[in-house]
Amino acid sequence: MSARDDRPLDPDAHSAVDAHLREEFVESQQVYRGRFLDVRRDEVRLPDGSAAHREYIVHPGAVMIVPILDDGRLIVERQYRYPVARVMLEFPAGKLEFGEPPLECAMRELAEETGYRATEWARAGILHNAIAYSTEGIEIWFARGLSLGERALDVGEFVDVDTTTLESLEDAAQKGSLTDVKTLVGLLWLRHWREGRWSVSWTTPEPLPAGP
Repeated sequence: MSARDDRPLDPDAHSAVDAHLREEFVESQQVYRGRFLDVRRDEVRLPDGSAAHREYIVHPGAVMIVPILDDGRLIVERQYRYPVARVMLEFPAGKLEFGEPPLECAMRELAEETGYRATEWARAGILHNAIAYSTEGIEIWFARGLSLGERALDVGEFVDVDTTTLESLEDAAQKGSLTDVKTLVGLLWLRHWREGRWSVSWTTPEPLPAGP
């Protein structure tokens, strides 16, 4: 392979200030392609002109939702994550389908995994959770004006849904029982927003079609 069209572009990577740090793409090899993972091994030219290889995963991107009930409690999930062999406490999340706008993905994932639908949405930001070996970017969305309906879990998906408080989640993080990076970053955004240090803009999108 010689093209890099499927990788997200970062305009900051072209800054003249960082030119001495940049690595130049030479060619790419697809090492493995599964139903979910696309593993690449690229040859690059380092800033000093020498050659090196970079192994990484091409990821379509994902969303994470921080669902906020009217009384301030938060919707969270517990599910078993095979790579780390433990049940993890997380905010709802899911990967983008091809060509799917992030907000539509967030609305779909929230409804499918938890049964909740929201009338108001706000994009908080984006995080890159594995910059050394993955292109994945996860958009963080806040959701409020929640109403509960039916879930529509995927075949083979087993998820418990619960409610908790920001303070309880922060306590779990401090004690080390909450370690999921996207959820930790979501807590950071939520705390700063609640205390007025960071702002978000709320929108009211068209609702999803009725039904699970």
